[in-house]
Amino acid sequence: MQDEHVLHESQDEIGPLIVLDDKYMRVLSFGDNDEQSKLLKSEPHIPQHTYIQAMLLVLLFIKPKRVIILGLGGGGLIHALRRYDTGIKVTAVELRAQVIELARRYFQLPIGKKLSIIHQDANLFLEQGDHKKADVIFADIYGADGVDENQLSETFIANAAALIKADGYLVLNCWKEHSQNRVLLSHLQQHFSEVRACLTGGGNWVVFAGKIKREITSAGLKSKAHSLSQQLDFTLGRSLTRFALWE
Repeated sequence: MQDEHVLHESQDEIGPLIVLDDKYMRVLSFGDNDEQSKLLKSEPHIPQHTYIQAMLLVLLFIKPKRVIILGLGGGGLIHALRRYDTGIKVTAVELRAQVIELARRYFQLPIGKKLSIIHQDANLFLEQGDHKKADVIFADIYGADGVDENQLSETFIANAAALIKADGYLVLNCWKEHSQNRVLLSHLQQHFSEVRACLTGGGNWVVFAGKIKREITSAGLKSKAHSLSQQLDFTLGRSLTRFALWE
């Protein structure tokens, strides 16, 4: 970001929280050279990170009525889902109280009856299982040092699967190196019928684990992607070229 300035800087028991701003963009950071969330202020519904764009590919397979987001950040997924369908009931779970406060204050977080924000550890939230089943669970639990290892564990995946409807999906945001993690794939295959994945240009490995198998041709996928791109107001094509079954 050019000509950026610090809008907010604080610390909690986990580490620093910084909000940076320039004329067009706003960034949430958890440390030096860290970019947790990035918002285009004039069009907050257009994700600025390729991994969020990739996570939304799940909408090619299911039209959710209820979703759970684990890891709020600046609320980029919420903005995009609101653009797609204002009727979706969204529950976002966030460990850090200040992240919730900053998302509301600086990142245009939508308000309304369809959005519920829960201040809790995502692992505990899943363990308790005290929530209506969702069509999609998006897991994007990151700190300044990268992905939360709990997100890759057998317990996390089993608990998430238990909160997903019979035809639903778990979407995991991971790093490129996790594409070689056969243990993670094995955990997913225990609880889901089909596992797809997508490597983003930003070096993320985004995983889509579905409860049922869905047959769809390449041509059918491209046609649906074109329609979905119009709904979301950005092009999904770049992510789609790297989208395949993970076996």
